[in-house]
Amino acid sequence: MSGNTFGEIFKLTTFGESHGLGLGGIVDGCPSGIPLDESILQLELDRRKPGQGGLASTTRKEPDQVKILSGVFEGRTTGTPIGFYIENTNQRSHDYSKIKDVFRPGHADFSYNAKYGFRDYRGGGRSSGRETVSRVAGGAIAQELLRQEGISIYAYTVEFGSIPAEVKDIEGAQDRPYFSPDPDIVETWNERVIQVRDDEDSLGGVVEIRATGLPAGLGEPVFGKLDARVAAALMSVGAVKAVEIGSGVQAARSLGSENNDPIGPDGFLSNNAGGILGGISSGQDVVARAYVKPIASILQEQQTVTTTGEPTFIMVGGRHDISAIPRINPVLKAMMALTIADVLLLDRRLGVRD
Repeated sequence: MSGNTFGEIFKLTTFGESHGLGLGGIVDGCPSGIPLDESILQLELDRRKPGQGGLASTTRKEPDQVKILSGVFEGRTTGTPIGFYIENTNQRSHDYSKIKDVFRPGHADFSYNAKYGFRDYRGGGRSSGRETVSRVAGGAIAQELLRQEGISIYAYTVEFGSIPAEVKDIEGAQDRPYFSPDPDIVETWNERVIQVRDDEDSLGGVVEIRATGLPAGLGEPVFGKLDARVAAALMSVGAVKAVEIGSGVQAARSLGSENNDPIGPDGFLSNNAGGILGGISSGQDVVARAYVKPIASILQEQQTVTTTGEPTFIMVGGRHDISAIPRINPVLKAMMALTIADVLLLDRRLGVRD
């Protein structure tokens, strides 16, 4: 299987399956001297681990304790590959034995089988959302690099179960249920989760990802556009089905006079461009939104076929989230961080900036 490495200069390679012994990764290209220890990675992993998503989360408990294997000495990166590992400790593979010969609607079962002629039916193997644990650990390393440059990354939920939230407090959102930027919407979202849970269904939503403190000039003007890299990074997360940069879809519905960002002596007066002009950062916040589909595993009976093409029905068991939100938020944050770290180091490799 190819496609397990992300990045050109700051590279993350991941491995592992949802019901294997564990998952991990290697970050190569991280400069030396960056403060790093397991607690920095663990902070982000704790935001993603099962049970942290309030009413929308699975009852499964995974400690997701990370172990750094290499690339760090006396609390700082050495410039050599940083290896890390997270053990799987709470699998119930028998939950999936009864559906090993049936394709689950909304999952990657059918396409994996078509590509490889074989699949790990225990939770989807490499296509499972558990794969993202390695992204979060690698992204934590990228965020520590960016922190030295005065760059911060935030991810917060701006819509959940078709109910939008006002963006009032992105700092507080990092420690609020659902990563909500609006404390007044949390109870409404809780009520929506209860309703959908009683209906044995699932929910989607929209996550906004914001990078602050970027210098102007990051990104390449043609095929290496910063917005293209950000979109590709976010779309690589399994549950994401659409991405917007800046005003996004609304730009197509606006007049030029409405969508252009005026410039004054002190800088830009709006940010419809999402901090990117001509594929290159403008120095404003880079803002993207990821549209997250509902969790595919639901308790309702669904029509499908067996691996031999026979029609049948399926009811997916096991322990599943009602929504990928909010556990997907740290994943999207990590992918933005990995992208920004990569383009920052690429500019330095090319001698564009010191």
